[in-house]
Amino acid sequence: MSEFNYCNSLTKYQRIKTREVNIGGILLGGNNPIRIQSMTTTDTMNTQDTINQSIKMIKAGCEYVRITAPSINEAKNLRNIKKGLKEKGYSTPLIADIHFTPNAAEIAAEIVPKVRINPGNYADKKKFEKFEISDKEYNNELERVYKRFTPLVKICKKNGTVMRIGTNHGSLSDRIMNKYGDTPLGMVESALEFIRMCQDHNYYDIVLSMKSSNPIIMVNAYRLLINKMMSENMNYPLHLGVTEAGDGIEGRVKSALGIGTLLEDGIGDTIRVSLTEEPEFELPVARKIVDRYRFRAKHQPISKEHKSSINPFEYNKRLTLPIEDIGGDNVPKVIIDTSYINDINYGILKALGYEYMQSLDKWNINDVAADFIHIGNNHINTKLPPTLKIICDYSKWNTLNNKMNIYPELNIQQFIDFNEKVLKFLYISSIDELTHTIMRKIKDDLNIIIILDTLNIHGLSDQRNIFFKLINEKINKPVIISRYYKELSYNEVQINAAIDLGGLLVDGMGDGLLISSKGCVDIEEMNKLSFCILQAARTRITKTEFISCPSCGRTQFDLQETTAKVRSETSHLKGLKIAVIGCIVNGPGEMADADYGYVGIGKQKISLYKGHNLIKQNIDSKDSINELKKLIKDNGDWIDPI
Repeated sequence: MSEFNYCNSLTKYQRIKTREVNIGGILLGGNNPIRIQSMTTTDTMNTQDTINQSIKMIKAGCEYVRITAPSINEAKNLRNIKKGLKEKGYSTPLIADIHFTPNAAEIAAEIVPKVRINPGNYADKKKFEKFEISDKEYNNELERVYKRFTPLVKICKKNGTVMRIGTNHGSLSDRIMNKYGDTPLGMVESALEFIRMCQDHNYYDIVLSMKSSNPIIMVNAYRLLINKMMSENMNYPLHLGVTEAGDGIEGRVKSALGIGTLLEDGIGDTIRVSLTEEPEFELPVARKIVDRYRFRAKHQPISKEHKSSINPFEYNKRLTLPIEDIGGDNVPKVIIDTSYINDINYGILKALGYEYMQSLDKWNINDVAADFIHIGNNHINTKLPPTLKIICDYSKWNTLNNKMNIYPELNIQQFIDFNEKVLKFLYISSIDELTHTIMRKIKDDLNIIIILDTLNIHGLSDQRNIFFKLINEKINKPVIISRYYKELSYNEVQINAAIDLGGLLVDGMGDGLLISSKGCVDIEEMNKLSFCILQAARTRITKTEFISCPSCGRTQFDLQETTAKVRSETSHLKGLKIAVIGCIVNGPGEMADADYGYVGIGKQKISLYKGHNLIKQNIDSKDSINELKKLIKDNGDWIDPI
C-alpha cells in the first residue's frame, strides 16, 4: 500500500466500500446511499418542541435525527421523544449526542439505536494543560479511560446500538495534545485509541468522524484516518462534516468545500451540513451535495498515467514562478467572466468592487474587487480603473491599438503560432492538449499563465490529474482554475463551485479562479462567491472569519440572532477569526484556531476568550458584544470601520 493512499482511485469515481451498520433499520455504509442527517436545537427536556422540530427535519429529508443528551435526565427523555414520534407515524432513527457524561451515554444506548461520543471529552481531560508525558503516564491515562469507556461498549454490543466516535479538532484530550499536538494526526490517533478499545471487546458497530471548522484540517484528517485504517484492515463507515461552518453563503460554501472534496474521491457514508440556522435549512444543502454523485460513476475515463505528486495529508501550495502578480507567493486572483454581457459599463465595474469618486477623480477599490474581467469579444463602454486588468479573446486583442492592461486568451493552435513576448493566457481543457511539443513551448515561455478548464463531469479529478502532469513535468507556470455552469440555480452554483474549485485549492493547486455561469448568477454575486471560496479554502483572506456552531439543546441564548449581531459589529476586521459558540462543549476547544471566542456558559451568560485563554466570564448577554469589542481593542486588533 502506498504511504499516501487514501481512496480507491484518484481518477475513477468509486466509493470506498465500508462496513455496514444498522441504525434503527436505516442501513449505513456498504452499498447503501450516502445518508443525510441533522440535529435538533430545542431543549431536549421539552419533549413536544423536540418532536415538532424533528418532524420538520424529517419532512425536509433528514434520515437520522440527532438530539443532545448532556445529562442523565435528557438521556432518559429520549424515550418519550421516540415514543411521541412513533405515535405521530415517524420511525426515523434517533441519535444521542453525548459529551462529558458517560452515565448519560449508557442510558441513551439502551433507548436509541446510535450514540455519538467525543473521545476528547468522554471520561477524559481537556484543561489545555501543557506537560511532558512519558509512555508510562500515557498508558496509565489510557487504562483509566478504558475502564470508564468499557461499560458503554458492552451496553452497545448487547443492544445492537451503533456508536459514532466523533473526533473534533479543538477538543482533543490533553494526553493527545501533548503527544501529537493540535494536528490531523492527533485527531486520528484520538479516534484509534477508542476504536481499539471497542475491538478489544469484539464490538465493531462503529462510525467515525474527524470534524474541524477549518476545511483543510478536516480533509487532511479524514484522508489520514482512512490511510491508517487501511494499514490496520479497518473499514468503518464515515460521517462527514465541517463543524461550526457558520451561516449564509459562508456556511454553505465552507461545508460544501470540505464535505465535497472528500465525496469526490468516494469517501463518506453520511453527511451533516452544520449551519447556524434552523436545522431543516441544512437538509436541502446536504441533499444538493449528495445528489452530485448519484450518476458520477458514468463519467468519461481519465488517464491513469500521471501519478500523484502531493502529500494528501498536509497542505503545501504548488510551487510556481510569479508572472506579473500571479503565482509565486501572491494570493490567488479572481477573474470574472463578463463575456456574455453585451454592455460592460460602469454599473458592472461597481458591482465588481470599483467605485469612481468623480469629485476626487480617483477610484475606490474595496477588499473584494475582482482582479481581472474576461470580456471575450465584447467592448467596454466605460472608463477603467488603472488596477483592473482585462482578458479577451485573441481575435479581439489582435485588433486593438491600445493594449495596456489587456491580455489575450489563446487556444492551443493560436499558442503554437503566437510568438509575442507579452503576458498571455493559454486555455486548456484536456490533458491530451499537453503534448510534448506544447509542454516544451510552455516551459520556454516566460509570460504565460494557464487557464485550466474541464469538460468531464468528474472535473475535479480530471483537473487534478492535469496538475499532476504539470508537476511531474516540472512545469511551474501559474494556473487559473476555470469551471463553467449552466442552467443551475444560484444555490447549486454555490455548492458546485465550492467543491469543484475549492477542492483543488485545499490541495495547494491553483493561482486563481474563473467561474462562468451564463444565466445562473448575477455578476456581483459571482464575485462574492469567488472570494468566499478563497476564504473558505484559507488561501485569500478578505474579511472576518466567523466560526459559529449550529446550536443545539445545550445552547441557552439565541445563537442565530447573536451571531448576526457579532457579525454586524466586527465584519470589517479583515483576517480576524471570531468564534460564536453556543456552549462550553463547543467552546474554547472546538473553536480551535479562532482569535477571539464568545461562548455561552449558562442562561444568558457569556464568557470571552482570547485564543484558548479565558479572559472574562459570567458576562450578561446584553453587555457581551460591547465587552467583546473592548477585548479586541485591548489587544490591539480593532480598527474603526470606514
